[in-house]
Amino acid sequence: MPVNPAFAGRTYPPAGPYQIEREQLRQFAAAVGATAPACLDPAAARALGYADVVAAPTFAVVIGQQAEAQYIRDPASGIDFGRVVHADESFRHHRPIVAGDRLWATLTVESVAERQGLAMVTTRVDLHDAAGLPVAAVTSTLAVRGEPS
Repeated sequence: MPVNPAFAGRTYPPAGPYQIEREQLRQFAAAVGATAPACLDPAAARALGYADVVAAPTFAVVIGQQAEAQYIRDPASGIDFGRVVHADESFRHHRPIVAGDRLWATLTVESVAERQGLAMVTTRVDLHDAAGLPVAAVTSTLAVRGEPS
């Protein structure tokens, strides 16, 4: 089954909350080589005015991919995850993500386009806090390879 173009424009209900933990942020920082003291040490983060350890800028993808799963796992989407190649990712931050945050994620399928047997799917996940204030947005483009002929 090809990727279903009818999903373009669909916005899913907010998912969450995602509780952001200090150790989770430290592990992510280690995995991506983020060595800024504020990403590792609560005292260093507090000295800069943050409540706790600050997430590396790309951490938002962790929540973004969890939110995207709503779409990818939907059998009607036509996405076979085994045929997905991550093509692009971008981030827009309104404020840093900090340990102790509780975030919600709203997924929008921005576009679905077929190009020579390859479906290009662009999603946006908007992250917001308990007050509904924007925190970050993750925009992803997935290339979904078609079935072999």
